[in-house]
Amino acid sequence: MLELIDITLLSQIIQTVVTVVGAFLLLKLFNGILTQVIGAKNEDRKRAINNVKRFLQVLIYSTAAILILWIFEVDITGLLAGLGIGALVIGFALKDIIENWVSGLLIFTGKTYKIGDVIQVGTLKGVVTAISLRTTVLKTYDRNEIIMPNSLLIKEKIINLTGGGKEAVTNVVFYIDYVFDVEKAKAVIEAVIRGHPNVVVNLKRKREIRFLVRCKEWTTELEVLFWINAPENEEFIKSWVSELGKTKLAEEKILPPIPAVMRKDFLEKRQ
Repeated sequence: MLELIDITLLSQIIQTVVTVVGAFLLLKLFNGILTQVIGAKNEDRKRAINNVKRFLQVLIYSTAAILILWIFEVDITGLLAGLGIGALVIGFALKDIIENWVSGLLIFTGKTYKIGDVIQVGTLKGVVTAISLRTTVLKTYDRNEIIMPNSLLIKEKIINLTGGGKEAVTNVVFYIDYVFDVEKAKAVIEAVIRGHPNVVVNLKRKREIRFLVRCKEWTTELEVLFWINAPENEEFIKSWVSELGKTKLAEEKILPPIPAVMRKDFLEKRQ
């Protein structure tokens, strides 16, 4: 009988050791996969990884503890029932937090955007300044910081305007009267754009200044598209180009659409 008890106890001890070692190795494996998939290039990602690691640690070691109790033939039926009810209550209470965490993991693993990218969510546009498991922080052109839950972001259409780089395309629209030379107006606008330090022009990298010309009644619309290397200052760059462009066009006597009552006099003076 003593030998049987010793064998049973020895078996339980061995199973316990195997369970503990298995839990440790499983946690180490998950941590390695997590670090490889998400990466740890910045503090936000490191913080997110640490949060997930702590969650996995609690989950795996709790499961190991229940298995150890089962190995020693402890009745865990009541414990499991209590844990099930508790998990259900906690799940409902932390539904939004868990949803944000899962969304944060999807954003990290999917590499949808990173810090420094300019993204557009609906009508909102801003620079990503921080990413955590629960939230993403955007800074708008007017320097306001907007904290958005990841669960909301993942449900919206996200447009990454920089595509993971530090350059983005922007546009400015000018309106001139249809009587003026379009090519001359394009040359004036292009000279203004090339003069801004944050405008990128590189034909080898297909960083060009391009125009879209739309002819309307009494009006010629010139939309110019160009690359900038400071997307976080996009609105200020566009404002500078728009203001200086209108000034230079006026100096060249290229005017906005002329009211119909003044058109006849204007055309007669040109002749």
